[in-house]
Amino acid sequence: MDNLTHSLVGALIGQMGLKLKTGLAMPTLIIAANIPDIDAVATLLGGYQHLAIRRGITHGPIAMLVLPILLWGIMIWVDRWQTGRGTRPDKRLPVDAKWLLALAYIGCLSHPLFDWFNSYGIRLLEPFSSQWFYGDTLFIIDIWLWAALIAGIWLSLRGERQGKRHWRVPAITSMGTIFLYIATNGLITGRAEQLTAKAVKDQLGIAPELVVANPVPVQFWKREMLWRDAKHYGQGAFSAPGKVTLDAKIGKHQMSNTLVLNEMPRNEDAKAFMFWSRMPVLREEQDILSTTRILTDQRFGNPLVQDRFKVVVPAERKAK
Repeated sequence: MDNLTHSLVGALIGQMGLKLKTGLAMPTLIIAANIPDIDAVATLLGGYQHLAIRRGITHGPIAMLVLPILLWGIMIWVDRWQTGRGTRPDKRLPVDAKWLLALAYIGCLSHPLFDWFNSYGIRLLEPFSSQWFYGDTLFIIDIWLWAALIAGIWLSLRGERQGKRHWRVPAITSMGTIFLYIATNGLITGRAEQLTAKAVKDQLGIAPELVVANPVPVQFWKREMLWRDAKHYGQGAFSAPGKVTLDAKIGKHQMSNTLVLNEMPRNEDAKAFMFWSRMPVLREEQDILSTTRILTDQRFGNPLVQDRFKVVVPAERKAK
């Protein structure tokens, strides 16, 4: 998910009452909810190398064990440093080392959980396994999730400032609503994939090997449907409770072209892209003297984002 979502999740957890357990609870929860994204520095590599790095080692089990400890140590140092300088806020609660460490773990673990909900993918077992996991449940930026998070935090903070006894209730209610919303979206995705697989078989005479219900912005009850078999790929649309529409156009993804695929690792960008891609599509553009190969991913065919997920492999000259 986007970092605003991660930050709001950390803040909501704090407003559920955990911020009262120790000093520096809120900043620890918010930073911890974002810290696995330190792998974003990989974008400085240029090209598409970052695709093979993002949502990997810093989202895996070793990072989930180590990153909270590092953050915990930094936060304790900050508290002691401020105390030594006489700048520690008077209203800050005493720091409870055990609770601060627990909150660092809670915030950090929330990050891969919410990242898993979208279709971009996450390698939850890295470095022990490079397998990608996909939730296909939420769009990467979900305004309804934002609304629930912001409402829960704001209502809880307002109640706290007014001295209301049950100021935690809005935050707890918001978190419950969020997971109900996520579960509902999961059911929509499951039904969309089931009905689309049946429609592809009945209408096109193709038994798809993979069907993906890709969440779309705002309209959470709809899905962009993507399917493929060993040679072909296509798409369609789903709208709850059960309407499936298939596009008539069917393409060939060329992922069975072993000759071309064996050549891809020679190009570092193509190698990184193929490692990351869930639904790769290879297109060849030819002229008299050369062939240019273009790699894309079905999940990111929207014109607004497709250029960010497209690798152009330099042209190879044809033999005379």
